[in-house]
Amino acid sequence: MFLQRRVGLFGLTGFALGGTFLVFRVIVSLATSEPDLLLHPSMILHLAGSLMLLASWALCRTGAWPRRSVEALESTSLLASAAAYAGMGYFIPAIAQPEMIMLLAMTLAVMARAVLVPSAPKRTALLTALVGVPIAAVGYFVHASSTQALPSPLLDDGYTPAAVATSTAVWWLLTTVLATVTSQVIYGLRQEIRQARRLGQYSLEKKLGEGGMGVVYRASHAMLRRPAAVKLLPAVRAGEQAIARFEREVQLTALLTHPNTVTVFDYGRTPDGIFYYAMELLDGATVEEIVEHDGPQPAARVLHVLVAMAGALAEAHDVGLIHRDIKPANVMLCRHGGDVDVPKLLDFGLVKDLEASHSLSLTSTNTITGTPLYMAPESIISPREVDARSDLYALGAVGYFMITGTHVFDGDSVVEVCGRHLHEAPEPPSERLGKPVPQDLSDLLLACLAKQPKDRPQNARELKQRLLACVPASPWGNEQACAWWEANTPWLKGRAAEAPSTPEMTIDVEPNRTGCKASYR
Repeated sequence: MFLQRRVGLFGLTGFALGGTFLVFRVIVSLATSEPDLLLHPSMILHLAGSLMLLASWALCRTGAWPRRSVEALESTSLLASAAAYAGMGYFIPAIAQPEMIMLLAMTLAVMARAVLVPSAPKRTALLTALVGVPIAAVGYFVHASSTQALPSPLLDDGYTPAAVATSTAVWWLLTTVLATVTSQVIYGLRQEIRQARRLGQYSLEKKLGEGGMGVVYRASHAMLRRPAAVKLLPAVRAGEQAIARFEREVQLTALLTHPNTVTVFDYGRTPDGIFYYAMELLDGATVEEIVEHDGPQPAARVLHVLVAMAGALAEAHDVGLIHRDIKPANVMLCRHGGDVDVPKLLDFGLVKDLEASHSLSLTSTNTITGTPLYMAPESIISPREVDARSDLYALGAVGYFMITGTHVFDGDSVVEVCGRHLHEAPEPPSERLGKPVPQDLSDLLLACLAKQPKDRPQNARELKQRLLACVPASPWGNEQACAWWEANTPWLKGRAAEAPSTPEMTIDVEPNRTGCKASYR
């Protein structure tokens, strides 16, 4: 498809250039009151050459073609349009040196092709040489039909047909060499990139997103052919504290095995200091994206997500880890293991290890870490004193967002949002939504959002049990989940296609005595 797109681009570029000169000729013919020029054979050939290039662009947009078909289309359109443009010269008087006009125009054309179309040097040399044949032939016959040779400061006999053909051939030989070298350089660079992609353990394919702790790319494992998401901490963010936090994130996340926590495969550091880790690639959308697209969610679906997240947090809290950045963007619903609507907890980038005596040094005592819209009051006042109940506050805020389609507290500034978290009681979900919400779920969400940690569920396991005891008005099982995913497949595919493309990059990991050595291209 890349070759096909480039062939189409060359066709469109050639048409634009040829069409511009054609319009110029039309304007001149009308301005000089010589409308007969519009039907002159040179004008017809000019139009034909431009339309052939336009046709190649149009054909390249009709769907994926086999490579050989694309190459055949390119060769045909290039040579046919070149012959048409060269034929124009036959109708230009010899005194105007039509071969020079054609040489200049077609030199630009073949150089544009060498830049735009990825082509092996041999193929470029062959096609470029063939383009020059009709130019030399036309130059010879135009001067052969002329009654006298044009004077030349270098040739005693003037510009004879043989001299014209020879000079044209020499010019075109140099053009062919230059186009071939240009094509070889560009084609060679693409080959090196492809080779680099084959050598690496992880090939980065597309940028998926970017957050405070790194950039995430879609990737594939070169040997296992397994898709993965690779998170990088770019060099511009690679301060000592950032690297330490990033490395702790992956090490601590790798300890977790709950099915609703994203799985980490591998991690390492490149020679130039870029830290990365690879995790499972999830096919789905975040809760934030789903609510923005679909609005408030059914109570049963909210319970389904919250139960899974409470289970994932229970495991993390059991090993002494607090997430500290629970929010809709860090909860994804995905297709996984043949099921749909599987919740996954993402991004432990702000995770706090309760048992690590050095962990406090990784966060400034005067720094608020987290997302203000989902921060517990104590994480605003005393960030160093947060515990597992702070995650439950944030999870309650996520549930509130899912069922109402709005944040618990909003504001025009971070200060205003934080102030409301500290001092304002949340509005009951049913009042915010404008329609009934199951009372047991509403009460539990408000309990999670209590200002004092002692007034909330005291741990994730307790929260999970209380969630399981809630009775939704309607079920959310496999049938309902499959129906939602089927109905929203076009949107899900569309958001995946809108992900920004990324340069082709590779992370190489080679074993050594200390574990692994990574390089980054």
